[in-house]
Amino acid sequence: MAVPAVAAGLAGLTAAAAYLDAKYHIRHDLRAGSLEAAAIDGMQFVTQRQIADRLLLYHVLEEHANGKFASNLFLEYEGRTWTYKAFHDDVQRVGNWLLNDLDVQKGEMVALNGPNSAEYLILWFALDGIGARQALINCNLTGEALQHCVRICSARYMLTERSLQPLVESSIAALDEAKVQVVYFDEAFVSSLPSGPPLPEDRRTGIQVSDTKGLIYTSGTTGLPKGTILRTGRWLLTARSMATYLELKPSDKFYTCLPLYHGAAQGLCTTPVLWAGASMTLGRKFSHKTFWPEVSASRANRLQYVGELCRYLVNAPPHPLERQHRVNEAWGNGMRPDVWERFRSRFNIPVIHELYAATDGMGSTFNANRGDFSRSAIGVRGALWDYRNSANQVRLRIDPDTEDLIRDSAGQVVKSAVDEPGEVVHKIDPLMKESAFAGYYQNASSTEKRWMRDVFAKGDLWFRSGDVMRQDHDGRVYFVDRLGDTFRWKSENVSTNEVADVVGAFHQIDEANVYGVAVPNADGRCGCAAVVLTAGTTADALDLAGLARHVVERLPRYAVPIFLRVTAALSYTGTFKVQKGQAKREGIDLDLIEKSGGENRIFWLRPGGSAYEPFTRQCSLELQDGKR
Repeated sequence: MAVPAVAAGLAGLTAAAAYLDAKYHIRHDLRAGSLEAAAIDGMQFVTQRQIADRLLLYHVLEEHANGKFASNLFLEYEGRTWTYKAFHDDVQRVGNWLLNDLDVQKGEMVALNGPNSAEYLILWFALDGIGARQALINCNLTGEALQHCVRICSARYMLTERSLQPLVESSIAALDEAKVQVVYFDEAFVSSLPSGPPLPEDRRTGIQVSDTKGLIYTSGTTGLPKGTILRTGRWLLTARSMATYLELKPSDKFYTCLPLYHGAAQGLCTTPVLWAGASMTLGRKFSHKTFWPEVSASRANRLQYVGELCRYLVNAPPHPLERQHRVNEAWGNGMRPDVWERFRSRFNIPVIHELYAATDGMGSTFNANRGDFSRSAIGVRGALWDYRNSANQVRLRIDPDTEDLIRDSAGQVVKSAVDEPGEVVHKIDPLMKESAFAGYYQNASSTEKRWMRDVFAKGDLWFRSGDVMRQDHDGRVYFVDRLGDTFRWKSENVSTNEVADVVGAFHQIDEANVYGVAVPNADGRCGCAAVVLTAGTTADALDLAGLARHVVERLPRYAVPIFLRVTAALSYTGTFKVQKGQAKREGIDLDLIEKSGGENRIFWLRPGGSAYEPFTRQCSLELQDGKR
């Protein structure tokens, strides 16, 4: 009878362990580990690579090209393929051109401007291989924004794909004045370059962990882009960390069409694939017409996304190949709650692996979601995580209008309660400040704004993430908003993303962008929703009473958008972030909206009203006079 007793005891222990794991998320916390332990491991790794003088991503490519992965597939792009060796060979040809024809120097910053292509990727690694530094320009920029990005990186050259010539030509005179030469490239040019000797080893010696290796620019949603400094050690460490976390194997294959000039496609896809000796299919840009055919043909098992891409896909008409693929995991950030389950079920992708990270931030969270419990969360944390990390990462109450921390009567900052939104801040050893966040290139004032001192104790140092999150009683962490995307109305904080989710769920609306607008004779900002209507729906056919009922029934009254701007299309950055700056500046000023061009109809929900109605110049005058 002893065996059944032991078996029963083991079953009891197993059940108890399962209960404790479910309640306290022990396995999840063990995988997430300690922030301090991760930092120590990362420092040891990059120190070892520096001692070996092999800190560059080029070194990883070189090791694969000359090792057991030489004949493994690395890259597919528009029907062309490269093994690790073939890609390395092309990098040698392009690197020799950079050395011999352009005389690019070791440590020189070179601007790289182009949409996704194999040639762009080859140029990126060729610059790395000759010890140069890359300033990765948003290929959608033109005019002052483009000139600004090139000027601040002090480049002699801007290597530009020829297809961008119409965007660049208007800036040629200004770039010439800044002594910047535009050098165009395309597939034909790169393929015409002759073979050459291996790139000289001395171009890659003496590189330090703390050296500036490149710039990735912020999206510029509220102003001119800032160049986020990437240290050599961070670029390599991110590749290794993400490959390790995702447990990538050489047999894995990614598909991405996110822009290579942005940190997501680089640090969350391309460089982890490289580190693991895996492969990737690269799409030139996102298009519903090409997306599912490319995903299906690639036979990739992992797909990279950003939230707005997913929203576009679920709003698009069915595609015959949208379920004819091998993708079992979608990996990315920004998938909103109203899209999450629709995306999973419609496209038959069982795992939605949502994450939070930022090129100009620190700290990351991950949620490999397979079911109901963690749906829509960016992470799950238990008692072990709190024990290990809660002293170094906290959420603080903030005033969304001033972006200042709220302080109590004693002048102390206030931690957010459970299920209460707050800005995430990270405690940093003052001696590690420069290595923790290198800052923005030639922009000391913006860099300094990210730091806080004497927060909980004299002499302590904290980093402001600028991101608002909340954590519920079950340890689920949710992204609420970027700090600048939250506004205050009727003494309450309003999340633009959460309001946009409700507005966007109305049956006649395809897309919604919510922001706060100033109203005459009122404190704070009230909500305005810029909306794109579904195909075939006109502004005259929009059910204004039905939309009002929809939002009033689902939102606190203070969060109901007072104004509605019906527009033909929302404006997005190249990384699929909604461009809110211009809409915020225009607010409800009918003259500014008219000058902006395009088809815009403005409506409002007047106090006590039950339906949105046209917002006329007479209404505007009455608001200004305090009569409304």
